[in-house]
Formats: sequence, C-alpha cells, structure tokens
Amino acid sequence: MTSRSFITSLSGGWFSRPAILATLGGGFFLINPDITLAADTATPISTGDTAWMLVSVALVLMMTIPGLALFYAGMVRKKNVLATLMQSFALCCIMTIVWMVAGYSLAFTTGSPWLGGLSRTFLSGIGAHIHNGADIAFTLGADSPNATAMTIPESLFMMFQMTFAIITPALISGAYAERMKFSAMCIFSILWSLLVYAPIAHWVWSPVGWLAGLGTADFAGGTVVHINAGIAGLVCALVLGKRKGFGQDDLSPFNLTYAVIGASLLWVGWFGFNAGSAAGANGRAAMAMATTQIAAAGAGIAWMLMEWLRSGKPTVLGVISGAVGGLVAITPAAGFVLPGSALIIGLLTGVICYWSATSLKHLMGYDDSLDAFGVHGVGGIVGALLTGLFAYGPLSATDANPSGITGSLHQFIVQGEAVLVTILWCGIISCILLKAIDLTMGLRVTPDEELEGLDMSLHGERIN
Repeated sequence: MTSRSFITSLSGGWFSRPAILATLGGGFFLINPDITLAADTATPISTGDTAWMLVSVALVLMMTIPGLALFYAGMVRKKNVLATLMQSFALCCIMTIVWMVAGYSLAFTTGSPWLGGLSRTFLSGIGAHIHNGADIAFTLGADSPNATAMTIPESLFMMFQMTFAIITPALISGAYAERMKFSAMCIFSILWSLLVYAPIAHWVWSPVGWLAGLGTADFAGGTVVHINAGIAGLVCALVLGKRKGFGQDDLSPFNLTYAVIGASLLWVGWFGFNAGSAAGANGRAAMAMATTQIAAAGAGIAWMLMEWLRSGKPTVLGVISGAVGGLVAITPAAGFVLPGSALIIGLLTGVICYWSATSLKHLMGYDDSLDAFGVHGVGGIVGALLTGLFAYGPLSATDANPSGITGSLHQFIVQGEAVLVTILWCGIISCILLKAIDLTMGLRVTPDEELEGLDMSLHGERIN
C-alpha cells in the first residue's frame, strides 16, 4: 500500500483530524484540502457530528480565553498581570484574522507536499453551497488522490482549526512573559503563524503533506501545537535574555488562584481539543476523552510526588503544572492509545517535565518565564515519541487498513523524524524572525519599563 492510499484508508480516523487525521496522527482532520464541495458527491451532514464539533470549537476557544490567559496571568508578578492577560486576548483577535486571510488556505488546501494553496484566502468560496440557510458536507483534498469525505460543514472545520491556530502562538507567550514589547509580539506572532505554524500543520495533517506521507501519527497537535510552541518559546527566551533580577529578586507568582482557575479551564477545554479531533461524535472521540483525563491525572500526581520528595511539600503550582504537562503529552496519542498506556504516558511526563522545568532550566541557565518549553516543548516531545510505542492499531483501523497504526520500533523512528523536523524548522525560522524584528523595531522593553511593569509602561493600566 502506498503512503497516500494508507492515509486515505485512515480517513475514518479522527478528523485528522478526520480521516487523515486518523492516520496522520490521529487524525487531526487536517486533511489538507483544496476543499471542493460538489453537491452531487458530498456526504450528507451528520447532525450528531456537527453538534459535537460545535461544542468542541467553543471548548478549545475557552482554552485560550480565559483558560490560558488566567493560567499565565496568575504566574507573573502583579505589575505584569494585565499585560499577560492582554497577550492572550489580543492574540485571539489577531490570529482569527490571520487564519481567515491566509492561514487556513496555506494549511488545508491542496498545494504541494510542502504548503497549501491560496484557493481559500479570505475564505473565498466557503459559502458556495449554502442554500436556504443549509450547508452540505464537504470533501477535503477533493482534487488530490487522498480526498476525504467529511460529515460536517467546511465552515465548522475551518473554525475548529482556527482555535488551534489561536492557542499555539499564545502558548509561546509564557516563555517571553514580562519582557517582550507588545508591538514586537504582534508582528512576531503574525509572521510565525504563517511561516511556521501553517507549513507544519500542512506537513503533518494534510493528506498530501510530506510528514503525513511518512506515516506520522499526531492525533491533536503534539508536533503542530506543543513542540512547535515550546521550541519557539525556548528560542524567544534565549534571544531576549533573562528578566531583570532573574535568580536574585523575588519573581514568585502574584496570584495562584488565577493560575488554578486557568489550569482547570484548560483541562476541561482539552476535551474539545483531543476528543474533538475525532471529527465526530464516535467511539474514537470517547476513547480520546478517557485517555486525556487519565494522562492529566497521572502527570499531576507524578509531578506532585516528585516535588514532595525533593522539597518536602507538594505545591499548588506543581500539581497544576504537572496536569497541564500530562494534557500536552497525551495530545498526539489521545486517539491512538488505550487507557493503560495513557496512564504510563502521564506518569512519565510528570516526572520528565518536572525535571525539565527545574533542573534542566537551571542547568542551562535560560529564563523560560512560565515554562512554555519545559511543559509544552518537552511534554510534546515525550508524547509524540511514546505514541510510536503505545499506539493500538484497532483505534485507527479501517476496512482498507485493518491493522491501523500500531506501536513499533518503526513507528517510533517515524515519530522521531517528525519531532526532529519540527524542532529544526521552528527553531531556525523563529530565530530568524526574532533577530529581524530586533534589528528593525526592537524586541524587548527598556530596563525602566521592565522595572515599572508592562501593565503601566505598555498599556497605561494597573491592578489597584
């Protein structure tokens, strides 16, 4: 079976996120489509699938605002709380327009194995088949050998993918918190979304993407979202340098209550992130929901125990960080593994992310303010690799491919190749963008602005 026919066969998978998705990593339905909607060939819309995906869109959007916004805002100092909230909220607005204008088309239309085309810029043609208020299901990649019939409207597919494109650059902000200029953040995020996020999404989730052709399994964004954001965050931390007073002054969180509320919203929203990536209300979505819950709980316990053993006290910040790390690691695996494997992934990730956010960071000396790399980058790498070992074939099997994606040394190597490619592309392009912005408009606020706090210096507001 060719790599393309294999991908097509997985189309029952998770949306990958429909069909390809299943194959590609769990189907992040990202089937890359020059989405052609032919009324005479379109699959009827499934009201059940559409209802679940509408809910999933809302859940994933909630992950950024207010989830991530509160999670990050609770971990910075009081003088930077509003600026941190502003970053997530503004990026939600900015990335929505970027996705509408070009991001969706570059990621999900059929162009080449490297990048999609421009047929959906400004969402051109997305409403061509609406009649009397009703839309029809569409076909992803209709002009390619890997066409996949969907059971939801294209507008809904586009919106679901949009929420992923929104949260990914927002995750990066945790690494440069308390020191990047707001203007620089806006420009960097726009360019990064078009030059890094969209291409990698196309490679992994499109039916014609070259990493998809290798057999990469990424159910809901281990490579596309978390490794991508984590590596970009690490590069930001290295290029910007440390915060003033790092290692000397008290940089402890202002309000962990905010962080707990944010982490809780992230946890609940993650069910839309992972179970929604099945692209429908089906058994694979149910398994993805179960594995997501189990992995998050396992990682939270593991981090808490490691901290307890090391310092004698389990902390609130530790247990919520561990749970988020578990959610990150199960993301690529959610629709490919069974509950027992999810628990192993969670426990291992809790220990490894605890080490990366404490020992590794101190050993290397970088200032990843809110551990964007330590949790998302490292957790995403762990999850992507372990997917290659623990994938349970029947979850992604179809009539055309009865074996599905099964854990093996070969699949582990394929996952490793996708991880390495993501690290290299994201790391190199992110560094180039940051250096270019620094040379033209500057990346970092002045020492006086940093001392005063970004709330007042950048936005003229403060918490009383």
